[in-house]
Amino acid sequence: MITLCNLACGVLSVLAALYYGFPRQAALLICLGILFDFFDGMTARLLGVSSPMGKELDSLADVVTSGVAPAAILFCILYKPLSEHGQLWLAVALLLIPLFAAYRLAKFNLDTRQSHSFLGLPVPSQALVWVGVALSQLPVVSGQWSLIVIVALSLVLSVLMVTELPLFSLKFNFKDLTWRTNSVQYIFLIVCAVIIAALRDWIAISVIILWYIILSAITQRKHAE
Repeated sequence: MITLCNLACGVLSVLAALYYGFPRQAALLICLGILFDFFDGMTARLLGVSSPMGKELDSLADVVTSGVAPAAILFCILYKPLSEHGQLWLAVALLLIPLFAAYRLAKFNLDTRQSHSFLGLPVPSQALVWVGVALSQLPVVSGQWSLIVIVALSLVLSVLMVTELPLFSLKFNFKDLTWRTNSVQYIFLIVCAVIIAALRDWIAISVIILWYIILSAITQRKHAE
C-alpha cells in the first residue's frame, strides 16, 4: 500500500504538470512520493513481508514518480520559453529521463553490488534536482542559455544514472566519529550547510545533489589512485 501511494503521487504529479500546468504542486507530489519510497522498504523489513513482487512494484513506482514525473515538470516549465526561442526540439532530450530511469532500475534490481552504496546516480536523487528547480523562487529559467544548460543537465544526469560512478555512502561510522574516519561525510555536510545558508531557496536541493556527485567523483578518483 505504501508503494502504491508512491505510484499514485507520481501519476498525480504528471497530471498536475501536463494537464493543469502546476509544476510546483507536481514537484511537491514527487517529494511526497519519494517519502513513501523511503518508508516502504523499511516497513516491509520491519513487518517481515519483503517479497520479489514488492521489489518490482517499487521499481515501477519509481519509474513514474522519479522518472516520468520530473520529465513532465521540465516539459511544463520549458515548453513556452523553448517555443519562443524556436528550440522546442530540445525538449526531446527530456524523454531520456524516464528511459534511463527505467533502465537503471531494471539494472539495479539485478546488481548485487549496491547493497551498501550506489553505483551511478539513484533515480530519486536525479528527481530531486528538478524538484529544486521547479520550487525555486529564483529566476532559474531566465534566458536562452539557461534553457540550454537545463536541457544539457538533464542529459548529463540521465547518463549518470546508468554509469558505474561509485557514490560514497552518507552513513556515518558511529563506532568511530573521528574526522579521519568520516571526513568525506563531514565535508559534505559542512558544504551543504553553506549552500543552504547562501541560497535560502529550494534550488539548494538541486545544488546539494550536484555537490554530492562532484564530491563522489573526487573522492572515488583518489581512492582509485
